[in-house]
Amino acid sequence: MRGHGFSSGPTLGRVAHGFSKVDAGPHGARREFGVEPRFLRRPLFSLPFAAMASTRRRQTRPGPGAAAAREHAIDAMSRARHRRDVTQVSRCVNSGSRDALVLQHDARARQHRTATLVGHQQEVCGLSWSADGATLASGGNENYLCLWDAARSGQAQPGECAPRAIMRQHQAAVKALSWCPMHRNLLASGGGTADRSIKFWNAHTGAMLHSVDTGSQVCALLWSRHHKEIVSSHGFSQNQLCLWRYPSMTKLCELTGHTARVLHLAQSPDGETVVSAAADETLRFWSIFGGGPTSAARRKGRMRDMRLSSVGGEMSIR
Repeated sequence: MRGHGFSSGPTLGRVAHGFSKVDAGPHGARREFGVEPRFLRRPLFSLPFAAMASTRRRQTRPGPGAAAAREHAIDAMSRARHRRDVTQVSRCVNSGSRDALVLQHDARARQHRTATLVGHQQEVCGLSWSADGATLASGGNENYLCLWDAARSGQAQPGECAPRAIMRQHQAAVKALSWCPMHRNLLASGGGTADRSIKFWNAHTGAMLHSVDTGSQVCALLWSRHHKEIVSSHGFSQNQLCLWRYPSMTKLCELTGHTARVLHLAQSPDGETVVSAAADETLRFWSIFGGGPTSAARRKGRMRDMRLSSVGGEMSIR
């Protein structure tokens, strides 16, 4: 360093060895010729040569836990590979159609189809990814609920992949699917007109945990982000929304206003408002999750109606 009169060497070393130049200490303090820092007069520690040699021998000799350490390293590599596969899949888009196939697409690539998921026998009605991106749930018109592993579908490129599990307990088409944000492996599914039930599943084991008869076709499901509650939307005959408390499945309120089956539900970023889209060409905003658990607004389900004009795509709020 030219400013200190030297071309190389650490500053602390120059000061400690008493060079004839004035130099800066480790914290910027200037020290004169021959003044050795007090904290460097003695070594920090000393170790006999024999002890150093025995330490080297102990380090090179494989201990009884070496096999376990190797297994742990292999397990860590497997987990890293699994995370990489899940990350690759999380950047993809899945689609289902009447051809009974679930296709996986990478919109950034020219050859966008990366995998074909084969397991349904009829039209695919619903798709939903778990929050961690590890499992895809799909519902079909043949009453199947299929679970697919992200890592397996990522490794199947560009071939076909089979489902990890198929649940056949529904008695009608499965369109409504929703993953619980509070429990990683908790999945809710809803059946059609001949089924009318909401079923809860342990996605890890494939076991059905609970089933409740709603009395009408279940079109969509949506979990609350802040409460242990779930909203269901229905078709014939009342086209209503129902708010349920989980796990008791006590019906907290029933909201009406749509004149046709309620096909879709979405939640606001703050988790307080739910918007429903129905076949009557209206969007309705419900203050279901806002406020406290006994709030009058939550019980009445305050609603704002946004009607979509069928001509010109105009919107008006009333």
